[in-house]
Amino acid sequence: MITELGIRNFKCFSDAEFDLRSLTVLTGLNGSGKSTVVQALLLARQAAQSPGDGMIKLNGPYGLALGEAQELLHPAAQQPEFHVRLRDDRADAEWSYRFGIPTERALHLTAEASPGQSPPALCQQGSGFTYLCAERLGPRDLLSVSAEPPDELGVGVRGEHTAQVLALRQERLTTRRLTVREPLLHPDSEVPLLRTQAEAWASHIIRPLQITAQWAPGIAASTIRFREAGPYGEVIRPANTGFGVSYALPIIVAGLMTEPGDILIVENPEAHLHPAGQSQLGRFLAQVAGSGVQVVVETHSDHVLNGARLGVAEEGPLSSQEAIVHFFGREEAVPIELTSRGELTTWPSGFFDQIEDDLGRLARARRRR
Repeated sequence: MITELGIRNFKCFSDAEFDLRSLTVLTGLNGSGKSTVVQALLLARQAAQSPGDGMIKLNGPYGLALGEAQELLHPAAQQPEFHVRLRDDRADAEWSYRFGIPTERALHLTAEASPGQSPPALCQQGSGFTYLCAERLGPRDLLSVSAEPPDELGVGVRGEHTAQVLALRQERLTTRRLTVREPLLHPDSEVPLLRTQAEAWASHIIRPLQITAQWAPGIAASTIRFREAGPYGEVIRPANTGFGVSYALPIIVAGLMTEPGDILIVENPEAHLHPAGQSQLGRFLAQVAGSGVQVVVETHSDHVLNGARLGVAEEGPLSSQEAIVHFFGREEAVPIELTSRGELTTWPSGFFDQIEDDLGRLARARRRR
């Protein structure tokens, strides 16, 4: 597991360090550095998988759209390069990456220095390293299929391969990650098949539904359909289920496919979900983190955070020492620990306090009338 991330001269960070845990929640103001932390991990992942030419693409892989190399350099940098450092305190191991900027208009970086052996977490194949970006696919009648080997196929950066992943496992066309691990089984369903568990968790988090995923022979596309639970439920096209299902289902499937030692990075898991669903999804991600997976979540939702806190407080599989929240304010990022009761050890100004501010203003407005 990666327990520490160091960033130097990359975008808004001159020199910053972040503790990472089994569950790391990144939250705070817009444009304050949350996405930069995720991007640093993605660039290190690219470097770990570099074929040897040392070229790190800034646009394309993992849905990155970082533009030109010079734009990524911190204004105070003395050299045209930046650093990403990773550490695992448990193994007393450290890995450093130094990225160079070949020209101002370059659309790639050069890997000037990399460790001889990268962190095991960054070397996971296929769904062992999953990143789901904030801009996931909305409802689609047809979804793309990937030529990746079935055993290595994940849900995709935008969730675009979710239907194919479910269909492959339904038809037993894979040999790995066919079933869901015991710590992640939904309490209302003991059947460990991925589709069955995805149905159970989706019904718990979003709304009661049944899922059918198919990859028809001779067609380079997959389909996913839903059915309302109950004897009279009709088949529903994705467009008629709303964006919440299409945005949340890839997170659920990706989480259920994880194995110990994997990394799952999710941006804005709350998108298009009702507050109750956001809380349940936060609780689900905490359960995934407690099963031996490293989960990094970037969110603007206090409901997601509170769901994760419940995962600690309700004697779940995640201990308070295994979770941390980083609040990115106007000037710095503040680390916030959790207690065994799910309480936060500090509450900086601007940290999910807007409801109190608004209610206070409403109370004052009522008194003036």
